[in-house]
Amino acid sequence: MTDALFVVSEEGYWAEECIEPLTTLEAEGVDVTVATPSGSPPVVDERSLDPDAAGGEERVAELREVDEEHPGLNDPEPIAQVAADGYDAVVFPGGHGTVWDVNQDRHARQLLLDAVAGEAGVALVVCHAVGILAFTREADGTPLVEGRSVTGFPNAWEADIVDDDDVMPDGRKLPYWVEDEVVLAGADWDAELDADTSVTVDGDLITARGPGSSADAAETLLEEL
Repeated sequence: MTDALFVVSEEGYWAEECIEPLTTLEAEGVDVTVATPSGSPPVVDERSLDPDAAGGEERVAELREVDEEHPGLNDPEPIAQVAADGYDAVVFPGGHGTVWDVNQDRHARQLLLDAVAGEAGVALVVCHAVGILAFTREADGTPLVEGRSVTGFPNAWEADIVDDDDVMPDGRKLPYWVEDEVVLAGADWDAELDADTSVTVDGDLITARGPGSSADAAETLLEEL
């Protein structure tokens, strides 16, 4: 049995970026465990369930059904109580919520480090969750992402969401922009803005740009597994 751990935000995960990989893996027989920072059920970002964002009312209904009924999403593990070596893959779905919890959580960062260490594991990091790479360091202090090729949520898209003071439509202040922080940590960043989708593989690290790349990211992860 192949096992995957999904580390999902309690502050707002993007439905497509979590549910598309989750259901794709499960359809291929992968056993999925969900974990959140505190062990409370993750919260879906309602913006991701807007028909225009999700691809129509029918798709919204599918996503909402999984969010409301999936056993793992409704009864997750605390991330401090899970270990990456128990899984073949660790997946970090995106959503703005990750900038306030998952990306800043030391246990989440350790899961990422452990997932890409050695030969056995692989990590998939999507959209805003790519920001975790800016804060994840090896034991000697070297940023995990230094010199690695990655994609993620680009500044060009962020500028269309926040106002001049980096305040989001829901009134929350965005503490950092993913592209800025990951580049400062030494990544070789290319969000491939001219491409319809963007998924980058660098060793055991897979990164994906955003919601529209979720399906490609899921297929890429399956190929790596």
